[in-house]
Amino acid sequence: MTAEARLQELAIALPEPPAPVGLYAPVKQSGNLLYVSGQLPTIGGLLPRAGRLGEGVSVEEAQDLARQCAINALALVRQHLGSLDRVAQVVRVGGFVASGDGFTEQPKVVNGASQLLIDIFGDAGRHARAAVGVAQLPAGAPVEVEFLFEVAP
Repeated sequence: MTAEARLQELAIALPEPPAPVGLYAPVKQSGNLLYVSGQLPTIGGLLPRAGRLGEGVSVEEAQDLARQCAINALALVRQHLGSLDRVAQVVRVGGFVASGDGFTEQPKVVNGASQLLIDIFGDAGRHARAAVGVAQLPAGAPVEVEFLFEVAP
């Protein structure tokens, strides 16, 4: 099954791609590698939840937010490539989790993005990954995720 067909099966409608909030390219292709800048979990340009893990934001909430980061990234990928079916594989995911003192479950949070990629791309969605705790993220977001895809020739 193609990635585009899988999106439909999962009833996921990709939003308008988010605009960059700084002086950077949201997507940059070099050869067959497509880099997607860190995505916040915005919906319609708004951050649905602010805060840090271990200080009021639950792992489950943050997993949903990480999933939204992946949805926003896929919207950018589709805009750039014309179709998600041009993605050969997900190479790497980097997750940043706003973490209070003592919070150590960053990998569980970033699983929200990873699971969506596996659900859409199957085995090609399995990737290398980092899940890092940070003190603060832009706009007070609980999570930010960046992506690296390989594009089919």
